[in-house]
Amino acid sequence: MFTGVRSEPFFADAEGALHSFEWTGQDAFAGKDVQCIALEVPDDMLGPEPVIHLWATVSVRRDGVLVQVDRGGHPTINPFINPEYAKDAYNAGNPADDVATYLTPWSKILQGNGYPPAEASASAATVLPDVLRYDRGRPAAYPNGRGLTDDVFSARMAFLTNGKVTSGGVPPHDDLLPEFPYLGPPHR
Repeated sequence: MFTGVRSEPFFADAEGALHSFEWTGQDAFAGKDVQCIALEVPDDMLGPEPVIHLWATVSVRRDGVLVQVDRGGHPTINPFINPEYAKDAYNAGNPADDVATYLTPWSKILQGNGYPPAEASASAATVLPDVLRYDRGRPAAYPNGRGLTDDVFSARMAFLTNGKVTSGGVPPHDDLLPEFPYLGPPHR
C-alpha cells in the first residue's frame, strides 16, 4: 500500500469541454498533484470470480459524524451528466440505488444529445450502477477497468455526444512510473 501526494494522472481539456468543445489544447490537470491511496493486491485475494466492481467514496467529518460528499466508479460521470442541483444528492448516494434513480433522467439527457430513446436507455445502462467493472481475464483498458493512460475524458465526451465528439486533444501525462505505485512523483 502507498499513501501520499503524487502527480495527478488524469488529463483533460476541461475548459474546452465547458465551452462547446472548442478545445484549447490545455490540460487542466498538468502539473497538479493528488492525494493518493494505491493498493497492490494479489489476484487470489479478490475472490474466484474474474469480474470485480469498484467504486470509492470520500467522506468528511461534520459535527463529529462522517458524511459522504463524493463517490464514483466511472471517471467524469457526475460532473458532466448530473445537473448542478443533483450533484450533492448523487454524491451522497449508493450505486445500489443508481438504476432506479438515474436511468430515466440520464436517458433523457442522452436523448437531448442525439440518441434515439431505446439507445439512450441502453447507453445509460452501461454506466449504471456507477461502478467500474474490471474483468481480470482481459487487459485493463477503459471501460474494462482503467489504465492511467486511458483517455477516459474523450470516452466520456463520446458517450455524452453519441460519438460526435471523440477527442479532447490532450495526451496522457508522461511522468508515470513503470512500477508500483505507478503515479509520478509530486510536482515541486
